Amino acid sequence: MDLDLGGAVVLVTGGVRGVGAGISRAFVAAGAVVVACARREPDAPVDGVEFLSCDVREPEAVARLLAAVVERHGRLDVVVNNAGGAPFAMVADASVGFHRKVVELNLLAPLLVSQAANAVMREQATGGSIVMVGSVSGRRPSPGTAVYGAAKAGLDGLTASLAVEWAPKVRVNSLAVGMVRTELSHLHYGDEAGIASVARTVPLGRLAEPDEIGACAVFLASPLASYVTGASLVVHGGGEVPAFLAAATVNSEST
Repeated sequence: MDLDLGGAVVLVTGGVRGVGAGISRAFVAAGAVVVACARREPDAPVDGVEFLSCDVREPEAVARLLAAVVERHGRLDVVVNNAGGAPFAMVADASVGFHRKVVELNLLAPLLVSQAANAVMREQATGGSIVMVGSVSGRRPSPGTAVYGAAKAGLDGLTASLAVEWAPKVRVNSLAVGMVRTELSHLHYGDEAGIASVARTVPLGRLAEPDEIGACAVFLASPLASYVTGASLVVHGGGEVPAFLAAATVNSEST
């Protein structure tokens, strides 16, 4: 048994840089036909990946996107809702409009894309698979990105509900992703010293690589996960070492 997705048609939102590019590459490596979308064409294309422009927050744009994929390839087997993110902003300092945009991109957009994908997949004999790219920020406090974390928590809830509503034709699962090293890591963690310092807080001792997140998305979309739906796979290198362990004086080495 392997992760061969030869012949499958896959759409990855935000699939042209960072984690999204890693996901796109993983599906290409598994033999799939991969279409990636983003609002703007990437500076450097991802090898083997077709590109279509789309603002996934706009229902009409999403409808055109799905229609274009089906017109080109005749079907749609997998959707990975990866597009998302939010700049750092404390809740008290950000406007209602800012918060609205964060929720639109990280929760409502995946819903729009999933609705359109389900309409296609439920008519196919083989159905389809939808993978939501969530975050550990939806499972723990997320100061500075609180609304992002709330939206990602909502994405886990949406995943569970859609899995029930759309079974048995369409499987819906999510990834709860931890810290990933991308071309934008310096914006979150600082210079190389800062990135290394952050990596030491992870039990596995490093940040994830985008292709490792992609491998998990491929698994959930593949026949190897044929009985998995409504699930969330946590991909965080073991999470975060509890802060109290460093603060406690019990069982600490004497100096």
